[in-house]
Amino acid sequence: MLFWLIFGALTGWIASMIVGKDAQMGAIANIITGIVGSFIGGWIASNFLGLGKVSGFNLYSVLIGVAGSVILLLIVNAVTKRS
Repeated sequence: MLFWLIFGALTGWIASMIVGKDAQMGAIANIITGIVGSFIGGWIASNFLGLGKVSGFNLYSVLIGVAGSVILLLIVNAVTKRS
């Protein structure tokens, strides 16, 4: 559980800096974004790109988690701008 919180915070924070939302997001939002984004990134990487599954805390897992979190933030930004 602690691993997911730390991993989510790291990947969510990096993704929010890439998308430019870092100043608008707090720690809880970064953690949630990172955890959900990691699931999205892992699903895309294993099902569509044929890459191996994410396991453990390593560079590959962080990159997949950040990519999924960026995708999540871009989708959220597109939906909220239309509303």
